[in-house]
Amino acid sequence: MRSPAFAPRPTLPPKFDPETILTTLVDHGVDFIVIGALAAYLQGSPLPTLDVDITPKPDPDNLERLWAALTEIDAKIRSEGTEPLPFSHNARSLAAADTWNLSTRYGDLDITRTPAGTGGYDDLSQEAITVRIGDSRVRLASLADVIRSKEAAGRDKDRRALPVLRELLSRQIRRHSGG
Repeated sequence: MRSPAFAPRPTLPPKFDPETILTTLVDHGVDFIVIGALAAYLQGSPLPTLDVDITPKPDPDNLERLWAALTEIDAKIRSEGTEPLPFSHNARSLAAADTWNLSTRYGDLDITRTPAGTGGYDDLSQEAITVRIGDSRVRLASLADVIRSKEAAGRDKDRRALPVLRELLSRQIRRHSGG
């Protein structure tokens, strides 16, 4: 019988530190928009999240900077039920896939070129807002765009979040219209 001291130990998930993920991207000059639950959370949603979702500007130079940032935060490919796989990609291979699900030293990072229900970076840029995170300025998808994407994705977790997000958007609209 195997001694407990030699039993395989489960891999613990990294500490979730979205600020470090985002500031690393900014420090590398990556042009991106935060999407999904984190974008909603940073606009007042009470719903927590344990990952960062972004849509990068798809030009080659920007993807080169993204690749450098991913290297710095030790990004690995995340796959259900397996240990993360090495991420040995570059700007060209980043551009070849619509979605990358990654694990980093600071938590999970998902990169989506064209989020459901949107036209991608250029579409999301039209209504994006800018917020301060630490010393960095970060662009977020508007709450209306987050809702639009979650409606189009149609996943159970998105459907459960939609009533809260719609109410938050309604409050924002009332506050901005003076009502």
